[in-house]
Amino acid sequence: MQLLANTLGQSHLSIGDAGIVALLGYIVVFFGLVLLLAVLVIVGKIFAAKDAKAKANTPAPAAAPAAAEAPKPTAPGAAGSLKLYDVEPKTAAMLMAIVADKMGKPLNELRFISIKEVK
Repeated sequence: MQLLANTLGQSHLSIGDAGIVALLGYIVVFFGLVLLLAVLVIVGKIFAAKDAKAKANTPAPAAAPAAAEAPKPTAPGAAGSLKLYDVEPKTAAMLMAIVADKMGKPLNELRFISIKEVK
């Protein structure tokens, strides 16, 4: 009769028995979490050791030449006035910087007279 009552979903656990079952459930879950943490730490150390070994086997890059070419001094002075036609100052500044970069010259060595948007 006891088995039949339990299969129908009826339970006769006392408060003490229910507490023990809950406590054992918590212990199992936390033991699983600690075990998972230990596995992750071990795998992390394995991969860290592999990375260290790979870095140790990689040859060091050749040393850079001691005397690198000194950068050219920039030209003194202003570039003069600039007339903008239907162009925002921010856009004009970006265009001037792009042109100077593509030409490989400092911006103060170039002279821009006007910038006009072509539609």
